[in-house]
Amino acid sequence: MKRQDAMISRDNAAIARTLNEALPYLTRYDDAVVVIKLGGHAMGSDEGMASFARDVVLMRTVGINPVIIHGGGPMINQMLDRLGVTSEFVRGKRVTDAATLQVVEMVLAGEINKRIVQAINSAGGRAVGLSGKDADMITCEQTDPELGFVGTPTKVDPRLLHSLFRDEMIPVIAPIGTGAADETYNINGDTAAGAIAGALRADRLLLLTDVAGVKDASGEVVTQLSAEQVRSLTAEGVIAGGMIPKTETALDALEAGVRAVVILDGRVQNAVLLELFTSHGAGSLIRMDPA
Repeated sequence: MKRQDAMISRDNAAIARTLNEALPYLTRYDDAVVVIKLGGHAMGSDEGMASFARDVVLMRTVGINPVIIHGGGPMINQMLDRLGVTSEFVRGKRVTDAATLQVVEMVLAGEINKRIVQAINSAGGRAVGLSGKDADMITCEQTDPELGFVGTPTKVDPRLLHSLFRDEMIPVIAPIGTGAADETYNINGDTAAGAIAGALRADRLLLLTDVAGVKDASGEVVTQLSAEQVRSLTAEGVIAGGMIPKTETALDALEAGVRAVVILDGRVQNAVLLELFTSHGAGSLIRMDPA
């Protein structure tokens, strides 16, 4: 056998082994709902976006119902600077006044949302771009008067999403919601993803970040945690800073009926597929406390 033929044979054998090992996971997630919060590297890089889109299309092809919720903080900041809109901050959080809100909605529901939709469609999927305002999907209340038009979800109506699942469509959702008086609210992307996952009783909520997962006191990634372990690590100060809102979102989602939440590194190529279709997974998986 020629050397090149031998290499091709080994590659084919590796592909076959991979597919064989993935088979139990492919069948296990058939018709499951997987909610993905997209942020970080995959959004900033065309290559990362294309890779993520291919992963999502594969998920839909094997029978999973993926739902994408995205953020866009850096892009919003760039547009605010370009337009000369000055932001104020309260306790480190941006105040979303009327002028800022217009920019936020334009960037999230327009530029970013459609870029993700286009990437998925280019990869062979059928994606549709939405915001939480469509069909009154996400109803909000004001989070804090000092922060202006920043909202906290109080109700999520999943009927539109179920209709899209039946048509094998992939929803891509900008985290914008509506208040009781029809005012528009900007929602934290993780918070919106957790609320949507809870309303759908999702099998998985995947929070893609720019870190490898939840780390213990020695700096090692913890691959599996219970809700009680998350609370203990937070109380001890091990879980701190920007990881706290993500673990709080995870706990809220679990309380709402999500089967498990995974915090994983979106910079790793095929991170979503590694999490769903391999025995070792990726990142930190959080479940409710054992009965």
